[in-house]
Amino acid sequence: MSLNTTTIPLNMVADENIPGLEQWFGDLGTIVRVPGRSLSPAQLAVADILLVRSVTQVNEALLANTSVRFVGSCTIGTDHLDTHWLERQGIAWSAAPGCNANSVVEYVFCTLAALDVDWRGRNFGIVGCGNVGGSLQRKLHALDIQCKIYDPWKTDNPDSAALEEVLQQDVICLHAPLVKDGPHPSLHMIDGEALDRIRPGAVLISAGRGAVIDNRALRERDTSFTTVLDVWENEPDMDAELLKHVNLGSPHIAGYSHDGKLAGTRMIREALDQALDLPVAATAQETSPASSPEQSLLTTDKSGFAAMRELLLSMYDPRQDDTRLRAAAQSAATGGESLPLAFDQLRKQYPKRLEFSHYTLPSSAELPNLDQAVRAQLAILGLK
Repeated sequence: MSLNTTTIPLNMVADENIPGLEQWFGDLGTIVRVPGRSLSPAQLAVADILLVRSVTQVNEALLANTSVRFVGSCTIGTDHLDTHWLERQGIAWSAAPGCNANSVVEYVFCTLAALDVDWRGRNFGIVGCGNVGGSLQRKLHALDIQCKIYDPWKTDNPDSAALEEVLQQDVICLHAPLVKDGPHPSLHMIDGEALDRIRPGAVLISAGRGAVIDNRALRERDTSFTTVLDVWENEPDMDAELLKHVNLGSPHIAGYSHDGKLAGTRMIREALDQALDLPVAATAQETSPASSPEQSLLTTDKSGFAAMRELLLSMYDPRQDDTRLRAAAQSAATGGESLPLAFDQLRKQYPKRLEFSHYTLPSSAELPNLDQAVRAQLAILGLK
């Protein structure tokens, strides 16, 4: 669909948590920033463009009788967009598939480091092999780590296996989108029966959509495996009681690297350019690893996995996210700010997190305790 370019300058309404708005959209008109969770039709009455993240439900209730002609979601998923309704109304739309896939993969390895789980020699299971799951699969192959994949939409994947087999692996990573109907729904795909299949000592990492796991079933079980939850049912009104049963918890920030968020903004501008039939933006400058100063890693006197663990956690330590989330839950329980509000504030005020590509390993002369095998692993993970 091509929108009439004579309408420029455009009126744009955008989630206040989207970075790089001025750099990527400032040349097109006026940008009004709003809280994405509480966005209302009245705020869109004269808007041409709506830019959101995953917290905004974009549907007829929000957009009926507004002037919005393009919706861009600067995130990888689309379950918050009623794409069928948008298309019937002639409203162009786009998401940003894959923009934060690398950020989520780095989250997986950093949570394992935080749990002191050596991924070398472990077998991985991946549920959902889209942009994130596929990126993790490729990383595991490069690391010479075995993995099994469950994705009913990609049965030709050479690592394909039944869900029951995937749940028997040492590390199980959930990256499936939330699908509520059709031939392969993912809502509560990991129910009580599935949870009971996970063997003692395994690690379950959920960093896709919260309702893929039946949160009530997980809360009611005395599990013998380690649980990492970045996503929760009914966000931001997460189950505070479930948090008590989780080894590491975070407020849906696995994909919140600065690089990933900027990539999403860039991808939506590119999609908008196509919808407007405009040339590629010439004035926007993306902040990328190449344009940011590289940062040397903190030195370590350790070797082997202990060194890798220390170096990864010096770049990003998910235990800090866990601490902040538990403090918010405790405050809410004792009369402080409600947990849903605190959950969104943690996302809004999330510290700037750079991906591994911004960091350079010290030389062998500077860090002789790092052998070549460890250096190779760190290079595959993205360090320079």
